[in-house]
Amino acid sequence: MAAKKGPTIRRVQLGKELRRLRERAGMSLVQAVDGLAFSDTKLWRVERGMTSLDKLSDLRSLCERYGIEDEEDVEFLLKIQRESLSRDWWIPYRNVMPSGMEMFIGLERDARRLRGWQPNVVYGLLQSERYARALFEAAKPVEETTTEFMEYHLQLRMERKELITRSEDPVELRIIMSEGALRQVLGDAELMREQYVLIAELAGLDNVTVQVLPWATPAYRATNNFVLMDFESPLPSVVEIDDAKSVTLVDKQSEIWKHTRRFDSMCASALNPGETPRFLERLAREQTR
Repeated sequence: MAAKKGPTIRRVQLGKELRRLRERAGMSLVQAVDGLAFSDTKLWRVERGMTSLDKLSDLRSLCERYGIEDEEDVEFLLKIQRESLSRDWWIPYRNVMPSGMEMFIGLERDARRLRGWQPNVVYGLLQSERYARALFEAAKPVEETTTEFMEYHLQLRMERKELITRSEDPVELRIIMSEGALRQVLGDAELMREQYVLIAELAGLDNVTVQVLPWATPAYRATNNFVLMDFESPLPSVVEIDDAKSVTLVDKQSEIWKHTRRFDSMCASALNPGETPRFLERLAREQTR
């Protein structure tokens, strides 16, 4: 049974449909909102899935302006609108999220498949709580973040892991990590061994595939980490690229193709998924020396 789609993806669906209808009507953003109770800036954000129209009457006004007369079509849009107004589970963490993170988490929740590359640290959804805490604690004095900020981010990261472990319709996860990401030591040897065991356990799930790209393998390696998010048709794929200060989401076809080529190239060069447990066992043994 398919999981119910969350508010973020409903906003994206509604926004794309409203943009299509506006363009079909031959209207600019300014023309579309002329005389209505919201601005062209608001409509621009709605069309990009960044926010919702506050009232169902606002959507009805747009439908009238765009010449949508079939009541079934209007009701279909209103249904999406109602679902887009639901409260997202991560709202308590909103104040500590970097720019773009809120929308990323919403899309991540409803993706059909995630394909990612992580060259620096263990991929977030595969991190143990102790590993994630050590990662945040190492950055805390440098980034000058508060303990509260760190705890919120830690809780958020742990809750996000439900995406791949939930019993109903878990997200398909395909991750490639560099050997360096796995060898970077955080905390102590016990913590790292625990982390390797967790990755092996998660990689054993039917919906999770983990590959390692060894240092010694001559291959292409993308400089930055990224995640490709694939959705059920007709929604297009989105690529997420992040840094310390912001999260960038792009759905341009050229960017999707570019990052898909990068992922496929590294996937072909990385160790076979069946070799991942043995690689992790070797790393764990090295931690005992």
